[in-house]
Amino acid sequence: MELREFAERILFATTLEEKLLRPVDITDENPGTAIVTPNAPGRPTELQFKVTGTARDSFPGTKNLEQSRERGQLLHFFANHELLATELMALVLLKFPDAPAAFRKGLLQTLKDEQEHTQLYLARMKDCGIHFGELPVSGYFWRSVSPMENPLDYVSSLCLTFEQANLDFARHYAKNFAQVGDDATAKLLEKIYRDEIGHVAYGLKWFRRWKNPGESDWDAFCRQLKFPLSPQRAKGITLNVEGRRAAGLDPQFIAALDVFSQSKGRTPNVFVFNPFAEGRIAEGKTFNPTKHQAQLARDLENLPQFLCRQDDLVLVNEKPSVEFLSGIKQAGFPLPEFVVGQASRLSSPTGDAGFATGKMPVPLHLAARKLGSLRPWAWSPDSVELFAPLFKNLNTEKRTALESFNPQIAKFYSKSWSADFLRKTLNVGRAALPRSLPSHSHETEAAQQRRPTNQNWLCDENEIGVAVNSLDEARAAISKIRARGHHKIVVKEAFGVAGSNAMRLFEPEILETQLRWLKNAFAQKRELVVEPWLERVTDFSVQLEMTERGLKLCGFTGLINDARGQFVANFAESHFHKRIPAKIISQFSAQTNISGKLLELYHTIFARLETELRETKFSGAIGIDAFVYRAANGDVKLKPIVEINPRYTLGRVLVELMRQTRQNCAGQFRLVNAAQLRTEGFENFPDYANSLAQKFPLQIEGEPVPRIRSGVLCLNDPTRTKVCLAVFQVT
Repeated sequence: MELREFAERILFATTLEEKLLRPVDITDENPGTAIVTPNAPGRPTELQFKVTGTARDSFPGTKNLEQSRERGQLLHFFANHELLATELMALVLLKFPDAPAAFRKGLLQTLKDEQEHTQLYLARMKDCGIHFGELPVSGYFWRSVSPMENPLDYVSSLCLTFEQANLDFARHYAKNFAQVGDDATAKLLEKIYRDEIGHVAYGLKWFRRWKNPGESDWDAFCRQLKFPLSPQRAKGITLNVEGRRAAGLDPQFIAALDVFSQSKGRTPNVFVFNPFAEGRIAEGKTFNPTKHQAQLARDLENLPQFLCRQDDLVLVNEKPSVEFLSGIKQAGFPLPEFVVGQASRLSSPTGDAGFATGKMPVPLHLAARKLGSLRPWAWSPDSVELFAPLFKNLNTEKRTALESFNPQIAKFYSKSWSADFLRKTLNVGRAALPRSLPSHSHETEAAQQRRPTNQNWLCDENEIGVAVNSLDEARAAISKIRARGHHKIVVKEAFGVAGSNAMRLFEPEILETQLRWLKNAFAQKRELVVEPWLERVTDFSVQLEMTERGLKLCGFTGLINDARGQFVANFAESHFHKRIPAKIISQFSAQTNISGKLLELYHTIFARLETELRETKFSGAIGIDAFVYRAANGDVKLKPIVEINPRYTLGRVLVELMRQTRQNCAGQFRLVNAAQLRTEGFENFPDYANSLAQKFPLQIEGEPVPRIRSGVLCLNDPTRTKVCLAVFQVT
């Protein structure tokens, strides 16, 4: 029989018997002309593909595998895959008659293996009481592979994707069947596993022959696959390194596959690190970060990966290294899919930070995918501009650009708005705080009745900043504050970036340099906030999430800032998700039930803030910075709102990191800059990271979900870090 006739019978026959016949003598003297891909292969009625768009496959799983019928249903699923592979190989023979004779000969042998596998599954299914076709069958393999344009597409999509994944599935399910005493099926799967090693090796040989010789196997594989296929489909439940090595895949390919992630069905959320939102709001498109700020953004651009769920997307200018991601995976964190921007625009002589400033367009292939929600670090003009092509793709959280960011949302970034909100919320001097806790508080009614009514532990109205828009207003505000005994003053721009854009006035008179700073700010129409300098004792933050159901408390974290108010580190204690840090509570030792009073205060703040957020349709992360300070008379007091950040914060990153730790652990997140590096005696970040790993090795415990008990984990790649390393320590 001619190979063409054999392939036609397999592809177009409408009975299983015809599809599975294997003639002994087959020649390939008349390959014929290329055919047009049919919509589907010929099949008996009961084995035709279910309609696309209907319910997804009901995969039987292994929960009740000791039951014969459950085993049969799983085998039914596998048998359809083997039959599909047989049909696709027949299609390749008919679609590419001019392919090398050696390739076609090898493909014929593989096709015969797939026929045998199908027959073996059918026999075992029959023993389990299942008839092939009594369950719906999927055509996903066919839809994914049949559009192939050349043999390289075929070996990439079937041999190196679906058959490679079977190196994992066959070995995994062989063990499952053996555990329930079905040795016959276990042996069958072991045979298929051995055959699949040969099939992958065959595909790899031709893949290497046809790919661009200048590309690595991994890069060529990723480039060759067409969405929705991705390397994620090339692996199963647990990565079988042994089988891949036997098939000839190199260690670099295997390691890259291990840390690759892409959704196999769930619509992903899209994250991006854009830390300069306030700058873009204040200055518009004229804002440009300094060279140092731009490098800082590049160093930390992968941080949103710790805010993600499995299968989410993070936009980056450069994907983290395989070695770094492998360490993150071993620590138990799910890995997102990293989407890299256009290579020609990854760097800019002007110092912009690509995705971080909204100046990098999203890749075209992403603009064609269905997405869950868009989650920038901050909603601002840059993130709206960046995500503009994606709003139409949302099918979970359907929001427009205007709903995501508008002038009403922009006001939340202003320190002026935060000061006014604090003033109104406390309603200082009119005893506005409620005498009872909101219904969702955990404090009992008896505790409420015992609560003292004095509020001398709170800041008063004179210690809250005031907004000014001219030099005369600034002078007047400064005079009033000093007349009340506060000689040290701080002036902040209403929109500032990470503790910058602020000036301290500690001298009796305004210096010439300070006067120029004020005049320059007002000349550029910038609003300033003038407030007394308070002697901080300790800082903390509250992390929240505004959802459709309302404002949700995510946790409390302690804060360590430098003298300029810039972030150094934060910390989380056990029960961080519902308790204010003990370090904060301990400052008010003279107050009774201070923990309850602080929670009451913050529930009041949350309720009023939620109302404001609902009015603007705001959705997403919120952080509130606060601190304890010592008044001139020695009293310890609380400023419950220093500023409100309507965005993700490093405190929120810590809250999410803590979810991967063992119960009752404490954690610290800190940023280490080049100066600190030198202070600790190190010349570079890799050496510093290695030293931390030796001093504080990561200890992982727990099954089936491993969690961190103690140790240090670097959160960005030390080998690529230029100015700032993020470090997470668990104790």
